[in-house]
Amino acid sequence: MADTEKADETQWRALGPTARAALEARSYRRAPLAERLANAGVDAGELLSREGLEEAWIPGVEVFRRTVYQQRHRGHFAELARSSDGRLHEIGLWPKQWATALMYAGTAKGFHIHPPYVPEDEDPARWFQRLFVDEPTRYDLRPYDKEQWDVMFMVRGLSEMFLIDERAGMPRRRMRFFIEGDQMPGSHNVAVVIPPGVAHALRPATSEELIMVYGTSTVFRPEFEGRICSGVEQAHPPEEWQAWWESSL
Repeated sequence: MADTEKADETQWRALGPTARAALEARSYRRAPLAERLANAGVDAGELLSREGLEEAWIPGVEVFRRTVYQQRHRGHFAELARSSDGRLHEIGLWPKQWATALMYAGTAKGFHIHPPYVPEDEDPARWFQRLFVDEPTRYDLRPYDKEQWDVMFMVRGLSEMFLIDERAGMPRRRMRFFIEGDQMPGSHNVAVVIPPGVAHALRPATSEELIMVYGTSTVFRPEFEGRICSGVEQAHPPEEWQAWWESSL
């Protein structure tokens, strides 16, 4: 996160006092990765190794590499996932429904969140502690068929993703990162797994539209879709239009 400090007034003495008083100098100090992840954001490729991010990572979130193959004079080719190997195979998650979405530049989705399943005789905080802290590799304990996990692939555009852990008893960690679409082959082509209870939002980070493919561990159920601060998704008319529109009521 870029911070600022007061500019050196000596070198700006040829300016008028109003401009000198308003001057600021930008700091180009590069903050530690964990700090950037929770604030200004990082490139997705920086998350392929979790070293140094143990206290910043949201438990259950997965970020795994995708390889995009350039086909000269034709385009490019990239797999999404295989059920027989790879990270989704390792964690035992294979989506029951696949979908696509297109977002125009200047629009956004979310925040939205899916309710975690907790057995009736379990305390939510203790349940999450067991699943993601005490036994994080016991993927067979995860009730994928009873709650919605998302797996997202960005196939076109540059996306900015925001994640916030809202599960009971879990540290309220934040992750903000940028994922490059397949038209920009490189280390920032990744897929993301988002657990239920983790609020998520995304938006195109350039003037180009964003195209994504995503899978869900359950088929779509409206009651699994919770909205938080999602007013940005509504196409509000200009205030002047709205005032005139309502003036005839």
